[in-house]
Amino acid sequence: MSQLKFGYGTNEAVIQLNKLNRHGIIAGATGTGKTVTLKVLAEQLSDAGIPVFLSDIKGDLVSLAQANAQDVDPVRLAATHYNDYEPQAYPVELWDVLGEKGTPVRMTISEMGPVLLTRLLGLNDTQESILNIVFSVADEQGLLLIDLMDLRAMLNYVAEHAEELSKYYGNIPARSVGAILRSLVVLEQQGGKVFFGEPSLEIADFMRQDTNGRGMINVLDATQLFNQPTLYSTVLLTLLAELYETLPEVGDVSQPKLVFFFDEAHVLFKDAPKVLLEKIELIVRLIRSKGVGVFFVTQNPTDIPDSVASQLGNRIQHGLRAFTPKELKTVATVADTFRQEAGEDLAKVIQELKVGEAVVSTLMADGTPSLADRVMIYPPKSQLGTVDPSVPLSVINNSTLMDKYADAVDRESAHEQILAMTQEKEAALIQQAEEAQRAKEEDALRKQREKEEAAELKRYEKEQQAEMKRQEQQERRVTSASRRTDSVLDRFTKNMMSQVGREVGRVLTRGITGILKGK
Repeated sequence: MSQLKFGYGTNEAVIQLNKLNRHGIIAGATGTGKTVTLKVLAEQLSDAGIPVFLSDIKGDLVSLAQANAQDVDPVRLAATHYNDYEPQAYPVELWDVLGEKGTPVRMTISEMGPVLLTRLLGLNDTQESILNIVFSVADEQGLLLIDLMDLRAMLNYVAEHAEELSKYYGNIPARSVGAILRSLVVLEQQGGKVFFGEPSLEIADFMRQDTNGRGMINVLDATQLFNQPTLYSTVLLTLLAELYETLPEVGDVSQPKLVFFFDEAHVLFKDAPKVLLEKIELIVRLIRSKGVGVFFVTQNPTDIPDSVASQLGNRIQHGLRAFTPKELKTVATVADTFRQEAGEDLAKVIQELKVGEAVVSTLMADGTPSLADRVMIYPPKSQLGTVDPSVPLSVINNSTLMDKYADAVDRESAHEQILAMTQEKEAALIQQAEEAQRAKEEDALRKQREKEEAAELKRYEKEQQAEMKRQEQQERRVTSASRRTDSVLDRFTKNMMSQVGREVGRVLTRGITGILKGK
């Protein structure tokens, strides 16, 4: 199978499978049949074994999982030459960013990156620069940014270390950090708390086939998500960027690995900053070498920037209504994007298209665009409109991926790592304080002991001095008493010696002269 057939005009409307990676656009006013065309292309791609990704904004694409039970207009079948039409249900995998109506879709903060987060949070240039600093610091310090708690922890970490980091990254205003933190609160309320986390989506799970070899149709429930258009477009662009970053280069292939339909694509480009537009253009230009085809679905093709629109080789334009000069000019501009036969008023044809009709130009086998043709799109084989609630419930219950993604995993990342560092720092400070307190107490105890020892020494010295004084006093009393005793004895001795002396003198005198001399 080398072609995908989806309608009939002058001839069969076909897209070469090996040209699907040249991308495409489905455009037209509300109610002109874009959703039917989207479903038919998804069905035909699935039959060709090519997986599909599309978003369900109105809640009616889950009907791909149920075969059409309604009567098909035979006139349309005849007009489209759809001779082998047979109602059929298709293999569908339901996904949901909010995790309520399908297998949860999760991405990490790191996978989204600062550029897309800047748009998602509505940041200005200064705040974007701070967000880039946060990612840079996290990478340098090996801190994992997985969920919004991690991003909040990193913002607080950068704010606390602003003085040190400013030496390398420039000024980090606390006011700007606070503004980003407030934006995170809004994002959490919009469902970001559920979307950011693990296990994160493995892109390979988009590119599966069922047991019959049909490509899986991945339907992202966006009925609630689209209420926040910026979040919706950022989620889809993140998935597209993840495809680009993850898939290997394969060059031109016989058929794509995946076809990605970006519904309501105008919200992607509305008010998008230049840096984001450049990123989108780069992805669209280079992702084709990864074997991925991208179709933008929008009401007005002029919503797509020229740098992107110029890369969309397969074009399906449903009706546009024009009443004002501006609208007429828009239709004329759209008509000029098609290769058309000389003399054909394609702008008039576009305004006259019925529901289910489209002006189609696709890339031919040689790569040149075909002449614009007015085509009636095939009726879908699957159910049109909404289905019984039991259908999506059955799809979810039979999903082989639910066990893999159902439960969130909270592994150690920046929040826990920073908390651990903080606790370690606090523990070190506590230990330091305790050691200082112990040292203080030991110093006080030492001083107390020294004081007591000094007092004891002083008391001892006083006692010694008192004892010495007592002894001195005792010695003085002894000495004094001794002196008194000596005086009496001395006088007695002197008297005695005087008398003895005299008697002796007498004896001596008589003895010598023989005459005892008297006194």
